[in-house]
Amino acid sequence: MRILYVWDADYPWDVRTEKVCRALTDAGHRVVIAARNLAGRPVTEALPEGTVERLAPGPAWGRRWRSFPAFFNPYWIAHLRRSIRRHAIELVIVRDLPLAPTALFAAGSGVPVVLDMAEHYPAMIRDIWADGRQGPLDVLVRNPALVAAVERQVIGRMAHVITVVEESSERLVAMGLPTERTSVVSNTPPSARVVSPPPARDPRSPLRLIYLGLMERHRGIGCLLDAAAILASAGRPFHLDLVGDGRDLDEFRAQAARLGLGAGQVTFHGRLPHGEAIAHVGRAHLGIVPHVARESWNSTIPNKLFDYMAAGLAVITSDAKPAARVVRATGAGLVFPSGDAAALSACISEYEDLSTWERHRAAGQAAVRTRYNWEFDTRVLLDVVEGVTRVPAAVRTTASPSPVLRQGS
Repeated sequence: MRILYVWDADYPWDVRTEKVCRALTDAGHRVVIAARNLAGRPVTEALPEGTVERLAPGPAWGRRWRSFPAFFNPYWIAHLRRSIRRHAIELVIVRDLPLAPTALFAAGSGVPVVLDMAEHYPAMIRDIWADGRQGPLDVLVRNPALVAAVERQVIGRMAHVITVVEESSERLVAMGLPTERTSVVSNTPPSARVVSPPPARDPRSPLRLIYLGLMERHRGIGCLLDAAAILASAGRPFHLDLVGDGRDLDEFRAQAARLGLGAGQVTFHGRLPHGEAIAHVGRAHLGIVPHVARESWNSTIPNKLFDYMAAGLAVITSDAKPAARVVRATGAGLVFPSGDAAALSACISEYEDLSTWERHRAAGQAAVRTRYNWEFDTRVLLDVVEGVTRVPAAVRTTASPSPVLRQGS
């Protein structure tokens, strides 16, 4: 198969894009990655996971707006059409909602389109507005009502929708998508990532905590810092590593300073290459997922949860539904009420007991070996590709529900 994967940012790099495209390539498919080009890289580049076809960069002064991933952007429409013709594409997989209408329009009626829904995009946009982080242009391009309407129109026209977690698929089925047209391909690591032998821990050393990911309010970092301050005031020995950047990073640095958390207790590492970030995970004892239990985090699951489990960390997560479900079902850690810093600090304190830590971290690694691994999810991905391309276009159209789906609860 000749497959086009549409990614709305610069490539490299994105962990899910690489995993999906490499899995398809390793299975014998020919993969092309359509990507943005803010960095002004070569328009075409061959990589192990596929051939990257980037937007022509053009003058640096207008590059950001010309390549903005809006569904009505004519540059993106032309780029996708050109890539489909040049490579004789037989299947398009588009990542997330912003370019989904564009992919459908560019593909026309002859090429099936699959949506790789890594994010509940309408809920994520509502988070931006709830946090007061929207800009003037967002009234048009990131308007919550408009984004939700676009999603309702797009879902019914997709040959299949891949989600990252069961709760997300259930939401789409509630909107009217037939159950057989959605599958879960989660954000799991390869089973080889499981650290063996398991990490050791010196009971005389401080607990090492880590948060890996974007620095944004709705990800609960403020609550994590408040919990760290509670531990510090109680004289509990710990060190918290925060790995990642984001629009609220400066706000969290200021919060840490205000709480009196010094460099000996909290380190902001900023954005690191993926290998360095995973190395920091491997030196920690506890992996924290403090995400606020809003609609967005109740219908997606972060890579870091499984990265923590594979590395042999015990996990503490908020009660955002998917992460809490996995942690409880596997026995990989503890769950605290979202936004409750005192409860989070109490969970951290429980891991001063070595037997509790050992039991939970071992359970997490066992779950990655047996179920939550990329080999399992690759089989689902390949089944989706085979199933979609086996169904004639006329049958796909006949089987599709109305493009305007009913609104889910």
